[in-house]
Amino acid sequence: MKLLIVSGLSGAGKTIALHSLEDMGTYCVDNLPVGLLPAFAEQAEQIAHDCVALGIDARTTALHDIPTLLQKLKRTQVPYQILFLEANEAVLTKRFSETRRKHPLTTGDVSLAEALQQERKLLEPLANCADIHIDTSQTDVHQLRDMIRIRVGLCSSNKFSLLFQSFGFKKGMISDADFVFDVRCLPNPYWEMGLRNLTGRDQPVINFLQAQAKVQQMREQLIGFLETWIPQFEANDRHYLTIAIGCTGGHHRSVYLTEQLAEHFSQYKYEILVRHREL
Repeated sequence: MKLLIVSGLSGAGKTIALHSLEDMGTYCVDNLPVGLLPAFAEQAEQIAHDCVALGIDARTTALHDIPTLLQKLKRTQVPYQILFLEANEAVLTKRFSETRRKHPLTTGDVSLAEALQQERKLLEPLANCADIHIDTSQTDVHQLRDMIRIRVGLCSSNKFSLLFQSFGFKKGMISDADFVFDVRCLPNPYWEMGLRNLTGRDQPVINFLQAQAKVQQMREQLIGFLETWIPQFEANDRHYLTIAIGCTGGHHRSVYLTEQLAEHFSQYKYEILVRHREL
């Protein structure tokens, strides 16, 4: 039995995470007082589930005691992981505005912006101890579900999982990737007549990039690098890797190479996921 402690900022997706885990067969308990954590862990061993998830948020008390409580938890010898969900303040503010939900720490004297800052500080002990960080600023519900399934190790098979993701640097980095490769040095289809409004999945763009020696050199060297090091992560009991490929806008070069890498590694024993953030 594995214990998964799920926490994070309000609006970052903790409820979605717990619902997703429950759908995957995990026994879930939300908002247990943190002081009961060691006792709960001992009782959880009697639950007939491979994974038990416990939700903790800023509404509970004694969050500053988390390091001490985790030491007590280690003495129970129950294996555990901490999953922490976060997002930037602009995204969180927008989500609360769109859903018209009330932040749990807002009062007549505390604004939403102040509540978000206060919550981030309260949850800092948990964030600092987390094994898995997921930034949901640019993640939809389905992508979050896939990421949780992979990172928590609840895949439908025992295959090692590879998530290949393209993105555009002008809209910000991928914050939770294991490897980030910058391909802005490659010839850009954006400047070619007729290719600007297409993507790296469209055949004219594919033909253009396949004809570029530097693009093919980058492709082969990325494959060689990943073929060398993925098995090393596998041997160290990792269950997943996230490989992000970035170009300027995230529509052409990064999309093409992401698709190429995913196609190449799909011939192996890995579970492959592909995401194109800017598409």
